[in-house]
Amino acid sequence: MSVGRTLHCMFITAVVSFTLGAYYQHYDTLCRLCYVINNDPYAFHIKDKLYGTLRFFKNSMDRRKPNESCSCLPRIMKYGFPGMEDLRVYDDFVISYDRRNRIARWVYEHLQASSIVNTTGNRRMAEYKADLGIPSDFRVNTTDYKNSGYDKGHLAASGNHKSKQSHCNDTFYLTNIAPQVGEGFNRGCWQKLEAYVRDLCKRYGSVFVCTGPLYLPRKSDAGKWYVEYEMIGPKTIGVPTHYFKVITVESKLPTGLPYMEAYVMPNKEMDKKTDLRSFLCDIREIESASGLKFFQGLRRSFFFGINYSNVPELYKRFH
Repeated sequence: MSVGRTLHCMFITAVVSFTLGAYYQHYDTLCRLCYVINNDPYAFHIKDKLYGTLRFFKNSMDRRKPNESCSCLPRIMKYGFPGMEDLRVYDDFVISYDRRNRIARWVYEHLQASSIVNTTGNRRMAEYKADLGIPSDFRVNTTDYKNSGYDKGHLAASGNHKSKQSHCNDTFYLTNIAPQVGEGFNRGCWQKLEAYVRDLCKRYGSVFVCTGPLYLPRKSDAGKWYVEYEMIGPKTIGVPTHYFKVITVESKLPTGLPYMEAYVMPNKEMDKKTDLRSFLCDIREIESASGLKFFQGLRRSFFFGINYSNVPELYKRFH
């Protein structure tokens, strides 16, 4: 009888030891996985599939969320990636780089009122610089813009990232820069749109912004459609015909719905007094022209409103 009890106790001890060992090994694996997901955009993109392989101890998974990391990736890319090509993650924004045209396909930002109001960074202390993480064959230098006639225009505006000097400095990487007409665009309507986004952030607290270039076709005299755009510099940087900005504003109310607007501006000199509402565009048209898909983390029907040419009544209803 004592031998049987001894064997029984040994069996129970072995099972408990194995279970505890498996649990802690699983938890350690999950911690490592969380770290990878928070710092690798590709892993973050397929995080649900990765977590699906570790469902033995559900409670441990519930306690470990990607957002527990100090990485900016889960916060900025909360609603999904527009695309997954050649991603670059900076401290306060994320970029998808187009090696063929030598500028970003898109730049994604999450602006918060606290970081907009608290401005310790100064753009005068920042310098344009090449991103050494880009292969040299596709890397742009400041000489590529010399005598081009175009401004080195920011996609993620430096004014959006002044909470730290390092964040402001990052916006001057040439991966975040694109050729823009200066007077009337970069120093005109586009600047007004950037200021409008910051104003939304101050009013509502949380704004997601996706910005990028477009190369739109034009119709020839013969009735055929062509995509034609200028190239500048020794590295042949593509000059976009247009730029887009897709904005999603989160409601201050716990159950409030997000509000979305999208803008497309031609890369040319325009009257600074032009009403920004005249550049409102259906987001589906931008997706069709760019090949991107915006805010896949939310159902499109979930948004409060999408691109209205006349929105005062909508703003009265949106809190």
